[in-house]
Amino acid sequence: MKMKKMVAGLSTAVFAFSALAACGGGTDNESTTDNNASSDNKPEKIVIWEDIEKSETTKEVAKKFEEENGVKVEVVEVQMTDQKDKLALDGPAGKGPDIILVPHDQIGTIADQGHLAPLSDESVLDTFTDAAKSAVMFDGQAYGYPKSVETPVLMFNKDLVSEAPKTMDELYKLSNDVKADGQYGFLALWDNFYFAHGVIAGFGGYVFKEDGGALDPSDIGLNNEGAVEGFEYIGKWYQEGLFPKGLVGESGGQAMDQLFTEKKAHTVMNGPWAVAGYTDAGVNLGAAPMPTLPNGEPIKTFMGVKTYALSAYTENQEWAEKFLQELTNEENALAMFEAYNEIPPVSALESNETITSNEVAKAVFDQATNAIPMPNIPEMGQVWEPMAQALQLVATGKQDAQKSADDAVKVIEQQIQANNQ
Repeated sequence: MKMKKMVAGLSTAVFAFSALAACGGGTDNESTTDNNASSDNKPEKIVIWEDIEKSETTKEVAKKFEEENGVKVEVVEVQMTDQKDKLALDGPAGKGPDIILVPHDQIGTIADQGHLAPLSDESVLDTFTDAAKSAVMFDGQAYGYPKSVETPVLMFNKDLVSEAPKTMDELYKLSNDVKADGQYGFLALWDNFYFAHGVIAGFGGYVFKEDGGALDPSDIGLNNEGAVEGFEYIGKWYQEGLFPKGLVGESGGQAMDQLFTEKKAHTVMNGPWAVAGYTDAGVNLGAAPMPTLPNGEPIKTFMGVKTYALSAYTENQEWAEKFLQELTNEENALAMFEAYNEIPPVSALESNETITSNEVAKAVFDQATNAIPMPNIPEMGQVWEPMAQALQLVATGKQDAQKSADDAVKVIEQQIQANNQ
């Protein structure tokens, strides 16, 4: 396996909402799409796997596409988390789709396994944000059309907090001020690396070193001086009793949500996927970008991008790409946002009133400028568990930050080496 893979760089990132959602695309793709597919190779139909309960807009675009081009588009609902494994079985058997939907951080693994085809023309991605474009790059090639983005933001109860704090020092003071009343000023799942990454990166840590747009999995920065400082900062919130003891492990998310919906927590760090549950529970919800760290740096959250990718087994790539250019253009991306609150990484929509008037969507767009696409190279799979274990040791006070970070990196390096043999 190559030691350097093309991947999303640090780039202004994310516009998050509901754990994954949105859609992106071009504003005017007619001239491009007309050249991409010819009538000589027109198929009877193409098949796209869409996420469950989020296919109505796709079906509407498919109907219009068939009317205009004479190519039927069959839209099949398949749970997004199941599509990767299902393609591995159905694709080689000739029963798979032309297009699948996957989280961008799975692109490297699926492409390495031979199940994805790169785009024939990367220039069609120019209408997407830089962060979204970088997220779908792997090994020097583009592997999909960004549909939607997500990243954690600061959510607050407007009945308890009139205005979102701008700094973590403000949140630290608030947390201490309300502690005696059994309240929590701020809660976050910082024993989970997905959320903790923002702090660690903000202090100077990094997962894999970026080199000319490529990530080098042989250079891991999760135990450098900045990363250890991030570990120590995270541990401080637990050790000073500003986070409850139950905010560790698998039940941490449930505990945090309960405290927030019961008005015992003033603010939380969470993503768009949490919005429906909070509002249904009656929370007067506000949202803002994450506050800056004590060092003055932003919290550099992870960004995720739902991506429409092409099956390596398709015989209709030209027409599949033509459909995706239509599905992810500005008009249809906005329609998906209005239907499903999925935030589209389309540059032209950043100032669209429909999106800017939505407080959570705007917070995600703003946070995006400091977000980092999750590495999509296969080696990232070896990072999550060792980092979770290290963070939990720090959170529970069982081990200091330096040793926890060193041990985690050692395990990650060993696992990557073992998988590359």
